[in-house]
Amino acid sequence: MKGLYIHIPFCRSKCPYCDFYSAIYNKNAADNYCLAIIDEIVTNRRTNEFTENADLSFDTVYFGGGTPSVIGSEKIGKILRAARENYKISENAEITVECNPSAVNDKFFEDIAKYGVNRISLGMQSAVDGERRALGRTADKNTVKAAVESAKKSGICNISLDLMLGVPNQNTETLEKSLNFCINAGIKHISAYMLTIEENTVFFKRRDKLNLPDEDEVCEMYLKTAEKLEANGFYQYEISNFAKNGFESRHNLKYWKCEEYLGLGPSAHSFINGKRFYFPRNTNDFINGKKAVFDDYGGGRDEYIMLGLRLTHGISDSEYKKLFGEKIPESIIKKARDFEKQGLMTVSGANISLTKKGFLVSNYIIAEILQKIQ
Repeated sequence: MKGLYIHIPFCRSKCPYCDFYSAIYNKNAADNYCLAIIDEIVTNRRTNEFTENADLSFDTVYFGGGTPSVIGSEKIGKILRAARENYKISENAEITVECNPSAVNDKFFEDIAKYGVNRISLGMQSAVDGERRALGRTADKNTVKAAVESAKKSGICNISLDLMLGVPNQNTETLEKSLNFCINAGIKHISAYMLTIEENTVFFKRRDKLNLPDEDEVCEMYLKTAEKLEANGFYQYEISNFAKNGFESRHNLKYWKCEEYLGLGPSAHSFINGKRFYFPRNTNDFINGKKAVFDDYGGGRDEYIMLGLRLTHGISDSEYKKLFGEKIPESIIKKARDFEKQGLMTVSGANISLTKKGFLVSNYIIAEILQKIQ
């Protein structure tokens, strides 16, 4: 079955590091936008060129953004109702909503749980209040803790926290405080991302004035994060993601496994019937019915390798043969063995994967591996 992604392009304010497509929340714009999302679910008129005759059955639904919680529980419920009435949503579907800890309360969680939401992703970024303020986050760690407890009280126990590494003023000691907070919060999943200074952000304009840890410190933080989380029952299943057993993000795994998904909303991407397509980054265009745009054909050898090597189990001969009718080329295995000598990859039988140190230079390694595709 496929994954359904709903992009909510609104935030209360724009964080200085964020390059995701979003705008400041406006009630009228949000009302019109949600009507447009429901219209697309009902009619498929923006995506029918790509989804015609496709089996629109989904076992994951993901509300991302932006800040989905900013539109309120009622609109989330209406969108989910439309999806259930017009698509096939499995009874045991994983349904995730991204939330800002400072913009949720008991009633919000009670409502979305009633609508079938069973997974929450909270944008914590850091449990150190000074670091959070530097990232433009207004909630303190007690607000984050209260949001976690509120979600649990509603019956939503599959909770993920976002944690950022290499942020302004951070060091290994402050990172330890954030890791301890996550571990003690009784959550099931942690996404630990290294800060990237994107060109179209406030941080990019201020980059010379930011008190950022150096590259070696960030690498140390990453390895420390992986070691500490795994020692406390969170196993690493992807470059930036750690989960208690059985609580991996089923939706995000679809991306990394080259499975099919439908994305609705400006900047949302899709992969159906071997074609990749997307909506341009313009909310008004989406509201006014502008169609999705063809991107490229997908699911090839390069994508399987590029995405598969993000996962800790890597790529395998059996999967490669099932998809492409042949074993992994010897040229790729030979290159992987060269990286294995440097402690960056593991070649075990018919499996190739990156080590934790390899994850730190994954872009370089994957680019080198892709050059060996025959």
